[in-house]
Amino acid sequence: MTTWEAKSAVRAVWWLVLLRGILAILFGLFALFAPGTALLALVFVFGAYAILDGITAIVAGVRHRKEEPHWGWHVVQGVVSLIAGIVAFAWPGVTVLAILFVIAFWSIINGVAQIIESFAMRRRGASTWGWSLASGVVSVLFGIVLLAQPGAGLITLLLLVGAFSLVFGVVLVVWALRLRGAVDALADAGPDRRTSTD
Repeated sequence: MTTWEAKSAVRAVWWLVLLRGILAILFGLFALFAPGTALLALVFVFGAYAILDGITAIVAGVRHRKEEPHWGWHVVQGVVSLIAGIVAFAWPGVTVLAILFVIAFWSIINGVAQIIESFAMRRRGASTWGWSLASGVVSVLFGIVLLAQPGAGLITLLLLVGAFSLVFGVVLVVWALRLRGAVDALADAGPDRRTSTD
């Protein structure tokens, strides 16, 4: 891959990663500062977030499918998020325990996909693979905690979801800014810069 192709690939996806991070932070703030919100509202907010996250992940994967061999893991994450969001909207009257399991399994599967993707990024020499690994580990741990304590109350669940979403969102935002920084660094030091020799 040439320097120009690398810059084009990163420029095409960094803002999608940033958007996913911002969505996660907004969802986390809502869960933390409105813990008394009705369960139905939580279901719809989670469903909307999961669907938007899924769409942005799928778009990110498809946008750089020609440049990166691990693009499929973005699509896997997106499909899982879309399914979780659709389930939340299709069955809004499910019990708190069922919602907990939906969120827990979504978090674990999404995290595993990110971890696998991070190792693929490392093999390709991507400098930001550690951020993908970190967000994947956080996601898996969060899902395990929910499964280990299924009897947690709604307020506890809201606080856990909010805290996880904030951490996950911050990690994605930092990762996106690192990607943007990599583009700027390539632009500043790239061999394709033109100088005047008149």
